[in-house]
Amino acid sequence: KLCEEAHLSSIETRDALDRLIPDPRGEGVVRADLVIEAAPEKPDLKRKIYEDIEPKLKKDAILATNTSSLSLDELAKHLEKPQYFAGLHFFNPVSKLELVEVVSHRKVNKTVLSRLNAFVGDIDHLPAGVSDYPGFLVNRALTPYLMEAILMIDEGLEKERIDSAAEAFGMPVGPVELADQVGLDICLHVAESLRARLETPFPETPQWFPDMVERGEIGKKAGKGFYEWKDGKPQKDATEADPDAEMQNRLILPMLNACMECLRKGIVVDRDTVDAAMIFGTGFAPFRGGPMHYAETLGTDEITSNLNQLTEKFGSRFKPDAGWTAHE
Repeated sequence: KLCEEAHLSSIETRDALDRLIPDPRGEGVVRADLVIEAAPEKPDLKRKIYEDIEPKLKKDAILATNTSSLSLDELAKHLEKPQYFAGLHFFNPVSKLELVEVVSHRKVNKTVLSRLNAFVGDIDHLPAGVSDYPGFLVNRALTPYLMEAILMIDEGLEKERIDSAAEAFGMPVGPVELADQVGLDICLHVAESLRARLETPFPETPQWFPDMVERGEIGKKAGKGFYEWKDGKPQKDATEADPDAEMQNRLILPMLNACMECLRKGIVVDRDTVDAAMIFGTGFAPFRGGPMHYAETLGTDEITSNLNQLTEKFGSRFKPDAGWTAHE
């Protein structure tokens, strides 16, 4: 199906399929230059996989994890050769989203990171170097956007209106629809992980949200989440209420704030990396140049003023990051 969507010929499709070799016993591990682990986000499970795989690896082979929320420093503690371990965080759908976060940690070898950056380029994706941090960059910035939408629903705002506010800003889809696409179970897991590991305030989750997940209403893949899904499309009601500036600020400014936090803490090296990662990883309104470019157009005074107003009205999760004044 992916080959068909990419307009490959039958011969090109055959060649692609011929390159895929099922290996349920893992016999190819001994010959591999790179092994990517993409198991569920359970540290104990990942460690068991590493215990089996690492002794079989070639001398300079790289073991990479596709984790989106676990600490690489913690995962690396149980490895014999943590210097050959790093993160390769792909984004779904992998065939359409070009970004891959190349995640470092305290013991990784810089040559390993260079090799992984080259690998990502070889598969026609865009590498973004990030350091080990809760949510890395993209999920750290995107999750508050999704969670704020859930809090708006909790307040009684129409989900269609919330999506319209984000789309009017320039986002490809609104946060409610995006949460359904990502999977509400994944959104909940990442949100809980960030809340447990971040030092900065993070919003509490209304109880009805995990209750939805418990019932199996986890979004597009289940046919029902916040929206009913038919033929791959959300069934939305028409909304006549226009989104207002406060709604847009509540959705967009937490993303900017999180990006500034990552810059201040050195999780990413520069603003251009932030902008590229957010555009290619989340679809952040490309015509605005990315979150940091958009922040420059707004100006620090307006950003901090709006965040302070939101803090007074909605709570400490909107408190302006210290990096705004440091970057004036």
